[in-house]
Amino acid sequence: MFRYAAFVSLLAVGIVFQLSHGVEVNVRDKDENLCLYAKLMVNFSVSYEAADNKSATAEFELPADVTTVGSTCELNTSSTLKLNFGNGHSWSVNFTNAGKVYQADTVTFSYNLGDKTTFPNAASNESKTVAVKPKITDVAVDTCYSCQSKDTLESDLVNQTLWNVLIQAFVSNNSTSENYTTCAADTPTTPVAPTTHPTSLPTTAPVTNATTPTAPPTTTPTPTLPPPTTGKYSFKPDENTTACLMANFGLRISYKQEEMNFDPNGTSVSGSCGVNSSELVLVSTQQMTIKLTFTNDTKKFRLHALNITGKTSAGVAFSEANTNLSMWQAAVGSSYMCNKEQNYTITNQLTIYTFALQVQPFGVKKGAFSTAEECFLDSDLSFLVPIAVGVALSFLIILVLISYLIGRRKSRTGYQSV
Repeated sequence: MFRYAAFVSLLAVGIVFQLSHGVEVNVRDKDENLCLYAKLMVNFSVSYEAADNKSATAEFELPADVTTVGSTCELNTSSTLKLNFGNGHSWSVNFTNAGKVYQADTVTFSYNLGDKTTFPNAASNESKTVAVKPKITDVAVDTCYSCQSKDTLESDLVNQTLWNVLIQAFVSNNSTSENYTTCAADTPTTPVAPTTHPTSLPTTAPVTNATTPTAPPTTTPTPTLPPPTTGKYSFKPDENTTACLMANFGLRISYKQEEMNFDPNGTSVSGSCGVNSSELVLVSTQQMTIKLTFTNDTKKFRLHALNITGKTSAGVAFSEANTNLSMWQAAVGSSYMCNKEQNYTITNQLTIYTFALQVQPFGVKKGAFSTAEECFLDSDLSFLVPIAVGVALSFLIILVLISYLIGRRKSRTGYQSV
């Protein structure tokens, strides 16, 4: 077998498509034959140690400006796609061919903590590598693997979210296939119709002397989840200090209309506390990770970003994030509290419901919540809303009635003067 050094080619020259919708590359062998095609998007979330002995998290995406130095193609046996980007970072996936099908064996991500633009204030300058096994299996030869859904690959310190993936690892005839092998997450589930068995009808209809009313059909109520358990979470930089960030809440998550209660039992807590930004990361035994990022403008703090990754009851992985939120606002040095249930639409697919919420990401003293600023639903003024609405409606009705009487009187006066 020959091992070819592959390179990216567009219009017969070695460059990469630079698209706003991800990275698209054509890898060719030494004879300029297309041997591997890939188009995909990847987001990275990397936790690392900062210089002040605090943990930090960097979030970034695979940029359009990549090179494929190190990519290889071995005819009908194995191939490797390697994308190099930034200051010493690379992302690669290797494939093996089993004859009629092929699969991805390992995704390897290497990152350079010495890149202070990506990892500000990192305590180390070393490069680190993580390897995880993707769910790309049983791809028919001479087809493209397609997966539009998000798939999160988790490791201890790194989460990688892939979506809009289109890959053909073993290209024949110098062109990509028009046939696709679609991932399970993109395949719609079709409900199976109940099977009916024909029965013989009686030749003579039975004679009845009375009409028996037909019982109304019974419907099974949709089961509802119990209220989620309230978790009490706190983060402190080390064992010798008190908590610098505290949060209590019960959480329900709705993804594509499937609701899940977040279980605080066994949940690990990490994060960071800064002057203008603090972060709380919760990893539950349900394989669900929740990252909350708080910011402040020296006067008020707010929840600025929320990222949730996990799996549905059917095992479908998801990753949803919003980095432009303005929730749970209160004065710096106080806490925000809302005991009543609240719901927030985070993305088109994700909604969260909070219960018995109290958070303080800045200015925690002696490991206890400061005086709370209540949400409107908890305040004593909340009962005035229906009263105000009622008064406004009553006033509107009186105004309409007076206008009607005045108009009627003018009409009668005009008739009598004729």
